[in-house]
Amino acid sequence: MGDWKVPAELKYAESDEWFLVDGDTVTIGITDYAQDQLNDIVYVEFKDVGDEVSAGDSFGEVESVKAASELYSVVAGEIIEVNEALEDSPETVNADPYGDGWMVKIKASDLSGLDGLMDAEAYDKYSDER
Repeated sequence: MGDWKVPAELKYAESDEWFLVDGDTVTIGITDYAQDQLNDIVYVEFKDVGDEVSAGDSFGEVESVKAASELYSVVAGEIIEVNEALEDSPETVNADPYGDGWMVKIKASDLSGLDGLMDAEAYDKYSDER
């Protein structure tokens, strides 16, 4: 097991996003493993509140001193909130990826994409094997 945190209440994608489901609202961020691999995050950019996102679509991008990565949603719906604080303090993603470092909230019109996600135990194993 790696040194990164993998909260049990979340669902995880192979592309290293986490998903917290509360009714039809889905909060998305990147995992502790992902922020560790990216290293120092220096920039984030998201689609706008009101934009529609399809399952599999990118909702934004995160850039670090090492690389830039697209961010993907597995649920379809409308972006209802973006974490604007990250625009001025993108390093918050490194410090608190599951808390203040969340990225967007989507009001989901289709949650079926969540069915294929990993639970914490599976994601931890997947991360260890890379």
